[in-house]
Amino acid sequence: MGSKLERIEKNEVALEIEVPGDKVSEALNKAYRRVVKDVSVPGFRKGRVPRPVLESYFGKEILYEEALNELLPVAYEEAVKENDLTPVTEPQIDVVQMEEGKPLVFKARVVVKPEVVLGQVEGIEVTTSPITVTEEDVDKRLEAMRERYARLVKVQDDVTAQEGDVLRIDFEGFIDGEPFPGGKGEDYSLELGSRTFIPGFEEQLVGTKTGEEKEIKVQFPEDYHSQDLAGKEAMFKVNVHEIKRRELSPLNDEFAQEVSEFETLEELREEIRKNLTKMAEERTKQLRRDEVVAKAVESAEVDIHPAMIEEQIDSMLESFQQRLAQQGLTLEDYTNVTGTSLETIREDYAQEAEKTLRANLVLEKVAREKGLEPTEEDFQQHLQRVAGDFGMDADQLRERVAASRGRIEYGIMLDKAVDYLLENAVTVQPSGGEEESRTDTE
Repeated sequence: MGSKLERIEKNEVALEIEVPGDKVSEALNKAYRRVVKDVSVPGFRKGRVPRPVLESYFGKEILYEEALNELLPVAYEEAVKENDLTPVTEPQIDVVQMEEGKPLVFKARVVVKPEVVLGQVEGIEVTTSPITVTEEDVDKRLEAMRERYARLVKVQDDVTAQEGDVLRIDFEGFIDGEPFPGGKGEDYSLELGSRTFIPGFEEQLVGTKTGEEKEIKVQFPEDYHSQDLAGKEAMFKVNVHEIKRRELSPLNDEFAQEVSEFETLEELREEIRKNLTKMAEERTKQLRRDEVVAKAVESAEVDIHPAMIEEQIDSMLESFQQRLAQQGLTLEDYTNVTGTSLETIREDYAQEAEKTLRANLVLEKVAREKGLEPTEEDFQQHLQRVAGDFGMDADQLRERVAASRGRIEYGIMLDKAVDYLLENAVTVQPSGGEEESRTDTE
């Protein structure tokens, strides 16, 4: 077998591949032996049709197609190895010559992994400063706990509703005086300010009282998911049956005992401070990793073919569909509810897809050049860590991820590359000379 390589722009190549004539004849004979078992020709028993008769009756194409299915994949893979290529898309095949007794000649056009020219990988300046945790952060977290554990208390009938209150209501909507499907609800709990309903609905319930009946006029957004309602004006009749307001507990030892395992408020504060500090350290670590990777990518040269970006978008879309499936939704459900389209989602993914590809290609190049390929020990340590994080048995996890080992090892290799960049980076003060103080631990 022989092949010729022609490089086309943007990491696209064309291979002209030739398979010897004897291989073609052998493949055609095999194809005949397979096909003849399943065909019937008048005057011959099944499986006993002579090859010339079969070709005359059905045409030679019936064997050529079968033979090509055997020859093409093998010849293509050999040519890829021979030319040291890493395809990233499926090849476009064009058969130039297929005739018994003559070599098979075909062309395969395919996008390959681009060459990466690294820029700076040692001495990268990292300006990310440690995120600090303040007492104000602890106070905010305690306040959030007060909100979370607040009790809903029914207000007096003469007290007016305000944002944040939870109302129990009946409602029915009308368009042009006629009720419409999905526009009616009974004993519905609605938190004012939650934006559960269309704009203008909740705002008009502020100031109402228990037992009040109110007519609300709103307009459905132009991009509303139901085309029958989009852009139309509607009137809702609303009956307010009950108003409840959140009652916050005082911050004291009793509150600490109620919401945690601690006896005193100070013990709870210390635990919150400890957790926030751990989160801040993890956040700082991730920000430093993101910064050093971004700078390594910025200084590198890599030309990505649009087909690679499309395949990355496909992968991202597949992951998104899996997440939707876990919630019992399909992609069609999502597009109907949000009023978006598959094309819009793909466009939204495009920039992130290209960014991810660039980072992965640069990190892979760093790993290859610095000899950071994952070892068996790296793989086993990774499994142990994941098993510990999820409370799983390591042996069971090993069996479950056996088919994904290549993908896992690739991720380990990229992580080792990031570690290398960080270990060889230089930490500098942010511009301005003063240490940055941040508390974004969320």
